[in-house]
Amino acid sequence: MENQISNVERTELDNTMSKRFIWAIAYGSSIGWGAFILPGDWLLSSGTLGSTLGITIGGILMLIIAVAYGGLTTEFPVSGGEFAFSYVGFGKYVSFIASWFLALGYICVVALNASAFSLLFKFVLPDFLEVGYLYTIAGWDVYIMEVVLSSLILIIFAFISIRGSGLSGNLQFLFCLFMAIVVTILFVWSFFTGEFTLSNAEPLFNSENGIWTSIILIVAVAPWMYVGFDNIPQAAEEFNFSPDKTFKLIVFGIIASIITYVLMILVTSWVYPDEQSIDGALWVTGSVVQSSMGALGMTILAMAISFGVFTGLNGFYMSSSRLLFALGRARFIPSVFMKLGKNKTPYVSVLFIMAVCLVAPWLGRTALSWIVDMSSTGVSVAFLITSLVAVKFFRQKAHYNMVYVVFGVMGALISVVFLVLLLYPGSPASLSAPSYIALGAWIVLGAIFFMTQFRKINSMSKEELDYLILNKDK
Repeated sequence: MENQISNVERTELDNTMSKRFIWAIAYGSSIGWGAFILPGDWLLSSGTLGSTLGITIGGILMLIIAVAYGGLTTEFPVSGGEFAFSYVGFGKYVSFIASWFLALGYICVVALNASAFSLLFKFVLPDFLEVGYLYTIAGWDVYIMEVVLSSLILIIFAFISIRGSGLSGNLQFLFCLFMAIVVTILFVWSFFTGEFTLSNAEPLFNSENGIWTSIILIVAVAPWMYVGFDNIPQAAEEFNFSPDKTFKLIVFGIIASIITYVLMILVTSWVYPDEQSIDGALWVTGSVVQSSMGALGMTILAMAISFGVFTGLNGFYMSSSRLLFALGRARFIPSVFMKLGKNKTPYVSVLFIMAVCLVAPWLGRTALSWIVDMSSTGVSVAFLITSLVAVKFFRQKAHYNMVYVVFGVMGALISVVFLVLLLYPGSPASLSAPSYIALGAWIVLGAIFFMTQFRKINSMSKEELDYLILNKDK
């Protein structure tokens, strides 16, 4: 085998990521901007209890899926996460499909966070952003200043990602710590401000949708809400600690995310009774906090969402660039994606992600919902394949572990349910037509990459691929 792989170059990343940074990736990437921007939308579609149950159930389902991730990361601590897992379980072709869908999910979240940052400014400083009207998409006016701001934040965090894990890791942890403190302050403050009463939390469920649909609408987007936990396996090659601690870090990240989501839903729901004054508001949570807590509360919230956006951008730039790096290293996409800069970061992958995401600010606020649906679909495909890999791998005599097999089966079933909810036309959470179009465009782009690399992938031996993907040289 050594002769077969002697002419193959395997570029490697440095071991610089601490447990603190990895936890912050899971938590900060999961929360991002969603916990601060979307509670109003969730309350409208599902009510207070419907949203809370949907968030909690979704988090529990993610914990079940995460068991497979913990076990497989311990066995294969290399960059690429699901790319390596699916290769082990089902070979090179399935691994490309799983990875391409996952890349879609990750890159969508980078774009979403940048768009959400401009939405914050549009609420706080509308006169500043509503300059240079361009056009209207799906009822949303697009302004040049909004495009410039979102583009600028994408460029800044691409630069931070290229600078290396030291800078991005320290920033990630500090941002996460601040978010947790601010959410706690807002929650405690909500009991002593405005016209707090539990009766403000009504309706508990959306009366038109009913209890079941109200909950399902939230559960269906759980893959998008909690997608940050699977950023951890993408960085496994860069851990400066034992990979067997992966599952604990994932669990802590998901539990912290559940708590944050639920607390912000409750703050939005029960502190302000005058629904008519905020009905149709650009940002319901912002309107509620501004009305009940004044300028100080709004300032704190604005800072929290800014840091939430930053952690989402930082975390998903990291994970998506590592995934593309691993694909490039294995020659599944052009090998230029594995190029490292002087800080040992895959700068070409980062720049590619930035270039793709710079399209999103031109699509307006309405595009956010399209991208959420696309992201949930891409991530659910990766969840399904990873769960099936866990079942197959841990059933083998050499690696037998019944716990991982059982949880793998459960994770696969949960992933199928998510995909049915998103793709079945009769589902209350099915994709919209624009989401299908965008998803189709991503599939076409993936097919182009695959066809251009097919001959090269096919010419490589299993030993060479094992070395490049899994670092198995003997």
